[in-house]
Amino acid sequence: MSTDMSIVTEALDRFPTPFFLFDEAELKAQAEHLRSLLPQSTALCYAMKANSFVLAAAARVVERIEVCSPGEARTCFALGIPDENLVISGVYKEAAFIRELMEEHPQMGYYTVESCAQFDLLTQTAQQVGRPIRILMRLTSGNQFGITARELKELARRCTDLALVDFCGIQFYSGTQKTSLKRLKRELERINRLVDELQEEGIAVRELEFGPGFPVSYYVPDEEARAEQDTLTRGLADLLEELPFTGAVTLELGRSLVASCGTYVTSVVDTKHNKTGNYAIVDGGKHQFVYFGNALSLQLPPCTVLPETREGEHEIWNVCGSLCTVNDILVKQMETCGLKVGDALAFSRAGAYCMTEGISLFLSRDLPRVVLRSEEGTLRLARDRIETFELNTPHP
Repeated sequence: MSTDMSIVTEALDRFPTPFFLFDEAELKAQAEHLRSLLPQSTALCYAMKANSFVLAAAARVVERIEVCSPGEARTCFALGIPDENLVISGVYKEAAFIRELMEEHPQMGYYTVESCAQFDLLTQTAQQVGRPIRILMRLTSGNQFGITARELKELARRCTDLALVDFCGIQFYSGTQKTSLKRLKRELERINRLVDELQEEGIAVRELEFGPGFPVSYYVPDEEARAEQDTLTRGLADLLEELPFTGAVTLELGRSLVASCGTYVTSVVDTKHNKTGNYAIVDGGKHQFVYFGNALSLQLPPCTVLPETREGEHEIWNVCGSLCTVNDILVKQMETCGLKVGDALAFSRAGAYCMTEGISLFLSRDLPRVVLRSEEGTLRLARDRIETFELNTPHP
């Protein structure tokens, strides 16, 4: 469920902190584990917004990649991921980029429809370019994403008169960190009713791409976190087995697939003591690293002090980052012994979103390095430290 600390120690011997370490072997193991709990026919789609640095490894263990921006699409192209494995999603689709995709990537897997205007954009561009497209219509859960059931049915009817447009099915995603099987059951039942209504009109729904929003329990031991996730996954598997829908089912996953493969490593650069406690200042901080909900300091995250062999009395420490704000607290009231300058802190389950949700441009501090560990165990620097001051400096 987390990267072995011996691997982190090996990375520390080669690369200065702060850095993220992403373990591709752990990612593969997690994907295989999830598949073992799900119905055999269930396909997987990776929402690459969770972590683009593990995209190549993720593409080897899933059937689809969800792309939500031109930048994400170009990352896929640069890595040579087949166009037919991509789902072009996103609440905002730029007209020029959609045309570029249809002209230069005619084998694109799917385009999602997030609004009636997007439907017009996609279908009209397909006609202009003369390219057939496959679409998934996103059913809204009641927020800014997707279209209503009424709109979806109307657009599906319109597809029957469009020669180049293949309405394949429905996409549904209502949020992350969902822990209620009852909620998942209600969502699947709602989708199935809509499928039945469409089929009564003679409109086939061949595919369902469903985002279960599997949670990641950041603040409990590995064994407990795995048990909680497995219980929910098995419950969803039962729901899918009972689902009357007979078409292809793909689960869109992000956090639950890649969280366990990541570790954030930062080093103690200063210590101080005052009447409110012991403080360790590290070379990283919340501009680089944030757990879900930005609640790092409210609970004790999975954090290992390295080297693990330690001497001295146990003390309570507050770990703070290098930003000039009282909010830059990574850990409050952590018990450890002999904490000193040069020690490293390794935060586990940091493979999803953690590196992109921070306030990375605050104070113009550098972005951290990114280290990848291959399935064969080889470490390589995937991104060196990046200076951000130029992004915060006005041009003459």
